[in-house]
Amino acid sequence: MQDTVRRILTARVYDVAEETPLDGLQRLSARLDRPVLLKREDLQPVFSFKIRGAYNRIAQLTEAELARGVICASAGNHAQGVALAAARRGTTATIVMPTTTPGIKVAAVKARGGNVVLHGDEFDQAAAHARRLEAETGAVFIHPFDDPDVIAGQGTVGLEILRQHPDPIEAVFVPIGGGGLAAGMAAIIRFLRPEAKIIGVEPVDAPTMKTALDKGEVVTLNEVGLFADGVAVRRAGDLTFALCRDLLDGIVLVDTDAICAAVKDVFDDVRAVAEPAGALALAGLKSWAADHPGSGTLIAVNSGANLNFDRLRHVAERAEIGEGAEALLAVTLKEDRDDYSRFLTLLDGRSVTEFNYRWSDVGTARFFVGVALKNGPAEKDALIARLIAAGYAVEDMSDNEAAKLHVRHMVGGRAQGLAHERVLRFAFPERPGAFLRFLASLKPAWTLTLFHYRNHGDDVGRVLAGISVRPEEQPALTEALGALGYPYVDETDNPAIRLFLDGARAGS
Repeated sequence: MQDTVRRILTARVYDVAEETPLDGLQRLSARLDRPVLLKREDLQPVFSFKIRGAYNRIAQLTEAELARGVICASAGNHAQGVALAAARRGTTATIVMPTTTPGIKVAAVKARGGNVVLHGDEFDQAAAHARRLEAETGAVFIHPFDDPDVIAGQGTVGLEILRQHPDPIEAVFVPIGGGGLAAGMAAIIRFLRPEAKIIGVEPVDAPTMKTALDKGEVVTLNEVGLFADGVAVRRAGDLTFALCRDLLDGIVLVDTDAICAAVKDVFDDVRAVAEPAGALALAGLKSWAADHPGSGTLIAVNSGANLNFDRLRHVAERAEIGEGAEALLAVTLKEDRDDYSRFLTLLDGRSVTEFNYRWSDVGTARFFVGVALKNGPAEKDALIARLIAAGYAVEDMSDNEAAKLHVRHMVGGRAQGLAHERVLRFAFPERPGAFLRFLASLKPAWTLTLFHYRNHGDDVGRVLAGISVRPEEQPALTEALGALGYPYVDETDNPAIRLFLDGARAGS
């Protein structure tokens, strides 16, 4: 540890790196009833802390080594750091990246002059290929984490935190992939502020360091999850393992939903968008705080913001569930419109975030329902108990991965034997009671055959609804919908409806 501390105190990082702010998270602090601070490494020139270790390592190279060029393997953030550091030091950089690397990271490396080679589906395959190229070309390999100068460069994050917050700290939370950041920060924090806890955080599907610590030796996992691609490493470093084994106070594992909820927390408080690995430490902080009540200051590192924009769709979909702010339920009701209204009334004013249904002729209706919660799991359990007591069959789908990823989007399909169905696409007002008002506008003889709604944060709710109405009643339906006043488009003859939803006319 003393050698690591010496290297941290003499590290060369500020030729390219910034001293990033330590921001207070006011909203989250109020929720947890204790101070929560966020170290903003997403504000580095390459939007990640990795520039620190990469530059510190390359700054130690001799002129002869610089002339040979450098090479590295990375899922993206280390790659950008190496590319920028190499350009500043006047040497060439070859970057081997997994083929699964987000495009935004590949483009950023190329923009900084790095020669990108895409190889393998994960970091370890890319690293093996980089080692082969190292042997062939003589370039100097810049390890993303298992190198004393890289560890020291990352450790300057911890040094800054201690300088920026001289008051007592209960715990600092650090994301772990290979362990370079955790090892460096743990060394300097343990040396200068031994009373502060240092907690590592890993995804539950990539517990690389925790598995090694549990087994007492570095191990190679068969596979790791790729959602938090910045920490998707199957094997920790030997140096990082030794330091983490001796210096960490524990490791917290969190799932994808918790990471998504932490991305939302960062945005809500500081209007920044963290990548999944960047929000990992904050997710761990929240999990740890739930099990360790107190008033001490907690600090998490936002390690990066290199996020593909299209991944935000998944993050937004899962954040409310990860925060315990939404329950997903499968509910069986009578095929009776009055029972629909009774069910909605039992929700006691809670916002319906999702409501998916398709008619069947068995006399029962099965709904996939999302309900907004204010008080987390306890409120969800109470709601389910209330619905069951009222005679409804309820299955909790909130932790059902197949339901969350797939089934929610598949509720529907063709309804065989259903005649005279009109399928309409509505813009409902996004306010309580909109669905009940819609139901009240329909005559009892008109059968609601399809309903598909999901809250997307708009000022209107996008709804696809099916109504079975005999031909002679069609004018009356048109008049009723006009009186309702919700804008709609008749999609009955839309090819997508005919081919995938209309059992009566499919294939015609």
